[in-house]
Amino acid sequence: MGLTGQSTGLAIMRRIAQVKVQSSGDIIVALAGNPNTGKSTIFNSLTGLKQHTGNWPGKTVTNACGRYGYDGKNFILVDLPGTYSLMANSPEEEVARDFICFGNPHVTVVVVDATCMERNLNLVFQIIEMTPKVVVCVNLMDEAHRKGIQVDTKRLSDILGVPVVGISALKRQGLDLLKQSVWEVACGGRSVNPIKIEYDEAIEDAVGIVEPQISRLIDNLSCSISSRWLALRLLEGDQAIVEAFKLYLGIDIFAWAELRERLQKARDMLVERGITIDQLGDRVVSTLIRNAEEISRQVVHHKKGATNSIDSKIDDLLTSRAWGIPAMLSLLGLMFWITIQGANYPSHILSKAFFYLEKELAEFFMASGMPQWLYGILIDGVYRTLSWVVSVMLPPMAIFFPLFTLLEDLGYLPRVAFNLDNFFKRACAHGKQALTMCMGFGCNAAGVVSCRIIDSPRERLIAIITNNYVPCNGRFPTLIALATIFMAVGTGWLQTVVATFAVMAMITLAVVVTLLTSKILSRTVLKGLPSSFVLELPPYRKPQVCKILIRSLMDRTLFVLARAVTVAAPAGLVIWVMGNVSVAGNSLLNHFAGFLDPFARMLGLDGYILMAFILGLPANEIVIPIVLMSYVSAGTLMELDSLEALHQILVQHGWTWLTALCTMLFSLNHFPCGTTLLTIRKETGSWKWTLISFMVPTITGIVLCFVVAQTARLLGLV
Repeated sequence: MGLTGQSTGLAIMRRIAQVKVQSSGDIIVALAGNPNTGKSTIFNSLTGLKQHTGNWPGKTVTNACGRYGYDGKNFILVDLPGTYSLMANSPEEEVARDFICFGNPHVTVVVVDATCMERNLNLVFQIIEMTPKVVVCVNLMDEAHRKGIQVDTKRLSDILGVPVVGISALKRQGLDLLKQSVWEVACGGRSVNPIKIEYDEAIEDAVGIVEPQISRLIDNLSCSISSRWLALRLLEGDQAIVEAFKLYLGIDIFAWAELRERLQKARDMLVERGITIDQLGDRVVSTLIRNAEEISRQVVHHKKGATNSIDSKIDDLLTSRAWGIPAMLSLLGLMFWITIQGANYPSHILSKAFFYLEKELAEFFMASGMPQWLYGILIDGVYRTLSWVVSVMLPPMAIFFPLFTLLEDLGYLPRVAFNLDNFFKRACAHGKQALTMCMGFGCNAAGVVSCRIIDSPRERLIAIITNNYVPCNGRFPTLIALATIFMAVGTGWLQTVVATFAVMAMITLAVVVTLLTSKILSRTVLKGLPSSFVLELPPYRKPQVCKILIRSLMDRTLFVLARAVTVAAPAGLVIWVMGNVSVAGNSLLNHFAGFLDPFARMLGLDGYILMAFILGLPANEIVIPIVLMSYVSAGTLMELDSLEALHQILVQHGWTWLTALCTMLFSLNHFPCGTTLLTIRKETGSWKWTLISFMVPTITGIVLCFVVAQTARLLGLV
């Protein structure tokens, strides 16, 4: 048919992994493994590429590729998505399975966790059944040693019939031996004789009926897929592998009449012996698990009296029913307190520096004879807006993101998802939505993308629609500032503590609204029952402080700040124009704000605030700067020495505690930013669901603000 294993593999690799092969001598290595086994760390250590290490299932949703050299050879390392199996029950499993089957890698490295070998061996068996060219990499050997666990890698290698290498990726121990083993298997320097998993007699007889015909088919294709593995998948009725053959090889394997006849004969035989198609898959998995348990008992030894007491005691507190939620709120509250307390001084310094520079720029432009209107646009509009965004946003983000990344690196965020899982089940939503919600704290667009880890389309849509209820980094400065100058005003030395509780109350409300809305959606337009999933709690690990600082400051803080600045500059220009161009004796901004004012007053806001949210569609970070520029008659932003100065300006324009509260509530519950909306359109492929994602939180915010404002006025609280 004109196909060879190598040509087919290179074509598939280019399509899936999107990497260019420099020469036909390049050695392709697939890197597979369960989540939380340190697979991404190994990838980074071998290739030198920087990639975020995921701590929960589905973090690596696409393939990453890199290169490394060994013994004069060029190795292409393809990092497959972390997955617990290759039964193709999720997009991650399909990607990993398809690459191993059709990408034709020279070697597949399977990374397993030395502290939980029994569970990890299940994936090893599945891959060994697919291809003999396997190297098992037992990672986290240092962690196992700390817990009193010993893994006999030589004995494991003898049992599995493939090389087994023990390493500690974080300490870069054993990587050279891993490279050597990969080279030996790829270049034929070491023979492999992988273990054959023996199934029930009836299953083995059924495989024996089908496998000879499949073997001839594979030989004609010059393909390296195991005929035994493919026979099992076809007997189970795995339609995904049939579609994969069509996608990658353009072949309908059921076009062979003899194969169809043999499959039917084998299935009839299974039914006669009491095994239905539905039961077949369960029996196969049960056999793999039993083998994993048996081999684990032979190669894993626990030192007498050695237990993982410290981790267990910490989890007993952080994941208990009584203390899990309070501990979670306390940790988040501590983060916000440190952020609020620590951001004031650098924010004040930055503000002073920017406005000192403004005076210097003003003198320069005046000396150059610049027209007043151009000076107004560039200095009063663009520069002052940028100064506000940088001086107010940078300090909180530079503190909050490293702290948030620290919790992630410690392994705590999966515990947050564990604590919230039961609540999402009660809301008829998927437990993984707790993970996507945590991602939304950094960026709602990233949270929407992370919804790919949810297999159910219905539950994925619920997670996407409700993700915007979680305040992203762009809304935290607004919440923190308003909580400090209004909710905590007059509390003296307790101001920071009270402001922290106010922000925590907003976060708690966001979670409650997320759950309620999820339940309403699951009972109305997205009816259905919640599906189950397995969430692995990774071991607590010592955080890498340098990497945390680099990753949080470079990948998150500066990235978000750059996005805010990019949006704030043109926004400052637009607002200056609207504030300084008059029609019928009144500015454009006053006309629009006046039109919106009656409706906004019903919500506890005013026309300028509502207008700021509308103009802030590109980015939530610029809402408060737009409000301030709108309040100044000249259409420029006044110099702000501190948060007290911000408080004074807002109070002068009619703000009360109710205005601040409703602004905070509407900031939590309103339409997603432009970036998130475009991401929703891309992920759902539908303008309908994008519009729904726009309307649902906006309607929630309108209703919530209306109820709060009218209730406060009815009770005479303002």
